[in-house]
Amino acid sequence: MATSSGPLNEELQCSICLDVFTDPVTIPCGHNFCRTCLNKFWTSTQTCFCPLCKETFSKRPDLMINTNSGVIMGGEVRMIKRALVREVDPGIQPLLRETNQPTLLRTGSLLRGTNNPPVPLPRTRSLRGRNQLRLPRMQSLPRAQVNVLLRGPRNHSGTPEYNAESFAQHFKEKLNLGSEVFCDFCVERKQKAMKSCLTCQSSYCETHLEPHHRVPRLKKHKLINAVENLEDYICQKHERPLDLFCRDDQTSVCLSCTEGDHRTHNTVPIEEENREKLVKKKTDVQQMIQNKMKKIQEIQHSVELQKTNMEKEKSANVELFTDLIRSIERCQSELLKMMEEQQKAAEKQAEDLIKELQQEITDLKKRNTELEQISHTDDHLHLLQMFSSLCSHPHTKNWTEISTDSNMDVLPMKRVLIQLKKTLDRSLNEKLSQSGLKCVQKFAVDVALDPDTVNPYLILSDDGKQVSHGDIEQDVPENPKRFDVFSCVLAKQGFSSGRFYYEVQVKGKTRWDLGVARESINRKGEITLTPEDGYWTLILRNENQYKACDNPSLSLSLKVKPEQVGVFVDYEEGLVSFYDVESSFHIYSFTGQTFTDKLYPYFSPGHNDKGKNSNPLTILPVNKYIALKYALNCPEYTVF
Repeated sequence: MATSSGPLNEELQCSICLDVFTDPVTIPCGHNFCRTCLNKFWTSTQTCFCPLCKETFSKRPDLMINTNSGVIMGGEVRMIKRALVREVDPGIQPLLRETNQPTLLRTGSLLRGTNNPPVPLPRTRSLRGRNQLRLPRMQSLPRAQVNVLLRGPRNHSGTPEYNAESFAQHFKEKLNLGSEVFCDFCVERKQKAMKSCLTCQSSYCETHLEPHHRVPRLKKHKLINAVENLEDYICQKHERPLDLFCRDDQTSVCLSCTEGDHRTHNTVPIEEENREKLVKKKTDVQQMIQNKMKKIQEIQHSVELQKTNMEKEKSANVELFTDLIRSIERCQSELLKMMEEQQKAAEKQAEDLIKELQQEITDLKKRNTELEQISHTDDHLHLLQMFSSLCSHPHTKNWTEISTDSNMDVLPMKRVLIQLKKTLDRSLNEKLSQSGLKCVQKFAVDVALDPDTVNPYLILSDDGKQVSHGDIEQDVPENPKRFDVFSCVLAKQGFSSGRFYYEVQVKGKTRWDLGVARESINRKGEITLTPEDGYWTLILRNENQYKACDNPSLSLSLKVKPEQVGVFVDYEEGLVSFYDVESSFHIYSFTGQTFTDKLYPYFSPGHNDKGKNSNPLTILPVNKYIALKYALNCPEYTVF
């Protein structure tokens, strides 16, 4: 048998001739040899023993035909291909990478006992779009057919006639099996592939996979779950498995790549990269799960909190309506009592008048009787003498000026009803003010003062949360945003939509301005605080004179001097509202406004007034959590 100089896998080689098996047979110890080689070996020895493991047989054993030869041959065809590729003349490899000419392979040892010229292999385009040296997958065929495929048909001069197109078409037809992955080595009925070997670059069914579990050299091959696009797992440049990952280029590479373009790059086994990515992804997923579980707990807690707040609100509303009903019933009782007393008084007055009239009637009747008696006397002289006294009428009133009014006196009732209205209004306003404030507090924003807009006489704190009047002009750079005359400052944050709320401490001050201003206001010279000029403000003057700078301005009578003022704006609704935070009392609202510019919170601490007004205006943090808890029961705020 001819010797082989090619790098064939020893599992394909006969250990006697060191060439591809020819008519392989198996002896009792399990080793395989060419039938002819084994017969020649045993003929030259006195004792029959295995040429490989040296196991001795008492008699010459019967040679069994190797039923797995097809499997072995099929499983190693890809290895033949790699052996062929590795035998490409090193001198022409650079040329092959720069040209589109077919690759010529030296197959001396494979074409056993021949001196045939090299076999040209077809060039195909890989999925990456680069021309690579590729051999179509070879099916498990009898040895004679494999040799024909390797050597190709011969012309009259004995030169192989290799048709690349027919060769590719043959294997294309063999592999055109649909989307399911089938074994590359089943000849008649294709079985579903169980694994794909990246070393062999082939897919195997359970039967043809058996050598990879048994043969030591094949056990080292890299197996993965069967895939249809096996080319994606092979380096298109070096025809080696993509078993490394380049972290610099974020791409899969083979071992040969790390000796070339990726030599200085950070490469790790692809399993390690996948493991780290899976660990990271698993950690991320677990974190997402924890976050969502936390969110579920927050929602459940919110629901419980809402339930608790709802019960409290129900109780408060029941108490409120109970008080209102009691007030109405008390007013009703007072009104009915007043009406009854009025009726009794009218009846007593009428009764007294009737008695008086009856007494006058009695007196008049008595006089009438006397006159009747005198009229029958004959002493006319005496009658004439008594006539003057008889003609005088009894003392009676002038009843033409006395009358009784059948209508009710509604003035006392009106006074009672007015008092009832005041009571109801006070109770409702207190309740609605508390509800309104808590509902708008959930729109609280973080506000800081803008040093680019502050008047030179004002002093800002480092955190931008306080402003006071310093009596001394500060050295500040020129800025078109700055107020040069009026002692005021705007916030950094502006709002052109939505709702926002902030709170300011005004305790101990005798003068201040608070509100919002549009971006396009005039900041130079004297300014007028009206909505037409772009200001929606509430102001304090002379310690206790509060005024809403509407058009016209409106003086406000506040029973309690606010120490903390809340400002709420609903841009779309055109609403600016002011609240006394501590008492939850609604002070005033600008309603029906039309906003087109960006709105900025506006502040003016007023003049120092020789220390009487030295306290700063302080922007306070809003406890949004408490406001949000209450707001769960408040789908919308109340506009007053």
